[in-house]
Amino acid sequence: MSEKKRIGVVGILHETNSYAPGTTEVEHFQFEWVQGKEAYYHRYLGARTSMGGAIDGAEENGLELVPGLYTAAVPSGMVSAKATETLIESMLDSIDPRLDGLLVILHGAMVSETYMDMEGAILSRIRERVGSQLPVAMTLDLHANVSPLMVEKADIIVGYDTYPHVDAYERAVEAVGYLARQIRGEIVPVMALSQPRLMVPPQGMVTDEGAMKELMDLAFAYEKEANVLNITVAGGFPYSDVPDAGFAFVVLTDGDAEGAQRIADALSDFTWENRDRFFVTGLSPEEAVQEAQQVTEGPVILIEGSDNVGGGAPADATHTLPALLAASCKSLIVIRDEKAAKLAHSLGVGSRFAESVGGRSSALSGSPVPIEGKIRLLADGNYRHIGRYMTGQWAEMGLTAVIETGNVTVVLTEKRVAPWDAGHVKSIGITPEDYHIIVVKSAVAWKTAFGDIAKAELHVDSPGCCSFSLHNFTYENVKRPLYPLDPSDAVR
Repeated sequence: MSEKKRIGVVGILHETNSYAPGTTEVEHFQFEWVQGKEAYYHRYLGARTSMGGAIDGAEENGLELVPGLYTAAVPSGMVSAKATETLIESMLDSIDPRLDGLLVILHGAMVSETYMDMEGAILSRIRERVGSQLPVAMTLDLHANVSPLMVEKADIIVGYDTYPHVDAYERAVEAVGYLARQIRGEIVPVMALSQPRLMVPPQGMVTDEGAMKELMDLAFAYEKEANVLNITVAGGFPYSDVPDAGFAFVVLTDGDAEGAQRIADALSDFTWENRDRFFVTGLSPEEAVQEAQQVTEGPVILIEGSDNVGGGAPADATHTLPALLAASCKSLIVIRDEKAAKLAHSLGVGSRFAESVGGRSSALSGSPVPIEGKIRLLADGNYRHIGRYMTGQWAEMGLTAVIETGNVTVVLTEKRVAPWDAGHVKSIGITPEDYHIIVVKSAVAWKTAFGDIAKAELHVDSPGCCSFSLHNFTYENVKRPLYPLDPSDAVR
C-alpha cells in the first residue's frame, strides 16, 4: 500500500482598511495563532470554516494534512512593516519541506506598509521557499482584490460563493479536492483573470439578491461547461487603496486557457453592463430611527455599514446613539469602548453607570455620548459561533458590560466585535427578539446573526471608514480610470 500524499496548510488572514485608524501589529493576531497538527486539529476539527474544510478535504481525498501556521486578525488598519516580516517568516518556517502540495488560506485584501498586494507577496515568498513545481492551492474571501501576481503564483484559486460568507468550509474542501487531483496528475489547472474596472461597496454584493445574484447564477451556469472546474467571483474590497481594488473574476479550468479567458471576460462584461445596480442609498441616523419607529413589528435592523467591524472600522461610532436615546421604543446597540468597559467592570453589577461612551477613535466616529443607567451584566466576552457563519469559530469581545439606560440597552466591549453570529449578544443574556430596533455595525454579514428575525432593514448613511459612498474617500493607489470614481465613458 502506497504512502499517503502529504499536503501542508498555512494561512495569514486579514482584511485591511486603508482608512481605518492605527496599524495592525503581531499582537492583534495572537488570539488566533495556531501552529502544528495537534493545536490545529484541537481548534478546527469539526468547525465549518476554511480550516475545518482543510481537515475534511484531506480526509476525503486520502491525503495526510500537515498544518503549519494559521493566524488571523479582525479587519483593521494597515499591517505594520515589522508585523509583515514576522508573520511571513513565521509562516514560511512552519512549512514542512517534505510536501506534495500546499493549501494557503488567505483573504485577498490584506495590505501592509511593505506590500500593497500582501497575498501576492505571500505567495511569491512561498514560491521562493518551496519552488515553482509544488502544487499550490489558495482560498480567498469574496471581497478579495485579486491581482495578476496571485494568479501567477498559485496553481488553483477558489473563492467564496456567498455573502454573508457561509461556504468557507465547502470552498476549502473543494480546493483540496483540486489539489489532490493535480498531485495525482488527473488535471492540469489553468486560470484566467478579468477585471471590469468597477469598484462597489459591500452592500451591493449580497449574493442572494439583485444584480449580484444574477451574476452568481451566470457564473454557476458557466461552471457546467466542459473543462471548467471553478469560477471565483470576487467583488473586491473598496476600502483597500491598492492598484487592483475592485471586481475580478478568476476562471479555473482543466487545461483550457482560451475558454477560461472567454468566460472571465463575459462575466466582466455582464458586471459592467449592470454596474449601477450594485450601489445603495441610505437615511440619516435620525431619519432611520424615526422610520424604524413607524414599523409595526420589530426587530428593525439599522445597518450602520460605515462603522462595519468586518470592514476594519473601529466600532465606536455614536451617530445613531442620541436618536436611540430620544426614541420611545426598545433598542439595542453594541459600542467598542475599552475605557468605559473597564470602568463598568470596576464598578460592578447593579451599580449606577454615568459616563460618556464611544466616539474616541477619530472624528469620523462622532463624539462621546453621555449615558446614565444600571450595569445589568459583566462578562469576559469570549463566545463561540453558534449560527451558520463560521460555525464553531471562537471570538472575543474582551471585557464586556451590558448597560440599561431608559429604553436602550448599550453593550460596551473592550474589543471590536463583528455581528456575524447571534452568540455575541446571546452569550451575555440578551434576547434580540425583545428589541424593536437593533443597530448593527456591519454591511451585510449581520444577516447570519439577525436575518431570520428581522422584520425590516434600513441603511444608515453616516460618516465612517466603511461608508458606502465611495466618493467620500481619497484614493491614491487604485488603477484609474475606475468606476464610479471616473465617468463610465472614461473607463470603457
